[in-house]
Amino acid sequence: MQHLLNPRLAEELRRVPVVPVLTIDDAKLAVPLAQALMAGGLRILEVTLRTEAALEGIRRIVQEVPGVLVGAGTVRTPDQGHSAIAAGARFLVSPGMTPRLVQSADGWSVPFLPGAATPSEAMALADLGYRALKFFPAEPLGGVAALKALAAPLPDVVFCPTGGIGPDTARDYLALPNVVAVGGSWVAPAAAIAKEDWDTITRLSREATGLAVRI
Repeated sequence: MQHLLNPRLAEELRRVPVVPVLTIDDAKLAVPLAQALMAGGLRILEVTLRTEAALEGIRRIVQEVPGVLVGAGTVRTPDQGHSAIAAGARFLVSPGMTPRLVQSADGWSVPFLPGAATPSEAMALADLGYRALKFFPAEPLGGVAALKALAAPLPDVVFCPTGGIGPDTARDYLALPNVVAVGGSWVAPAAAIAKEDWDTITRLSREATGLAVRI
C-alpha cells in the first residue's frame, strides 16, 4: 500500500538535495547522462514520461548504472504507471492527482509521489495516507512563501517542490523544514545533453550536491 511506501520515499529524498528532472529524447544518451549526474553526487533521478524514449531510457539506466535510484515522472494514467514499473522505475511521480490514478497506485509495487497544488489537494492526499507530496508548479504557486504557509496547518506533510526552481532559489526551499528535496532540470540542461557535454553536467550535479548543507 502506498501509505506505507510513500514515507519511505521521503526518507530516500532527504538524502539528496536535488532530484534531476530529466527529459530524454534519445535513449542511447540515458546511461552516460545518469553516470554524469551520479559522478557529481546525485543518485536519485526522475525521467519524465514526455518522450517516446523515456521508458527505454529508464530501462537502460536500471540495467547499466548500478547505485542510481531512477523513477518515472509525469505519470498521468494507470497505464503509464504500469509501463514505468515494467521498465524498472523504482518510484513514480505525478504532477497532480486523480481518483483513478490514486486508486491504481494502491496496487503498485513502488512508491508514488502525487502532486498537490492547493491545501485541499494536500489534505485529501494526506487523508489517503500520503505524507510526501510533489508541490508543482512551485514558483508560479508562490514558491517558498506558499510552502511556509502550508507548514503550520499541515505539519505531518512534506514536499518535493518542482517547477521553476534553479540554483539561485533551491537553497531557500531546502531551508524549509517541510521540504525533503527539490526537483530541477537545471542540472541537466537540454543543450548540454544534446552536445553530450557530460563534464558540464557533472559539474552542475556537484554544485547541486553542495546544497545539502541546509541553512
